[in-house]
Amino acid sequence: QVQLVESGGGLVQSGGSLTLSCAASGLAFDSYSMSWHRQAPGKEREWVATIRPSGGVTNYAEFVKGRFTISRDNAKNTVYLRMNSLKPEDTAVYYCKGPADNIWGQGIQVTVSS
Repeated sequence: QVQLVESGGGLVQSGGSLTLSCAASGLAFDSYSMSWHRQAPGKEREWVATIRPSGGVTNYAEFVKGRFTISRDNAKNTVYLRMNSLKPEDTAVYYCKGPADNIWGQGIQVTVSS
């Protein structure tokens, strides 16, 4: 059974930083791309970033480019999202997503105060 568990969320002031972690189990982690998504209140879930299996290729949504960094440690079966220069509009529940459309973490709240 595949399981994704996010951690590292919380409350931060505008301009601050947070690092989210997503620990994976039940899959050949180093064989799959992983991604982060988010859902703000009253909005649809949106894609944030993706990292390829080796970690050498990453892609970002325009609204986080230059501020967020996705990375992974295949030895620890963990993917990270480093978020810098946070803005109030980054407030959302952040989700880790696996290689299939039905593989999601439980989500973790990130709140950025102005």
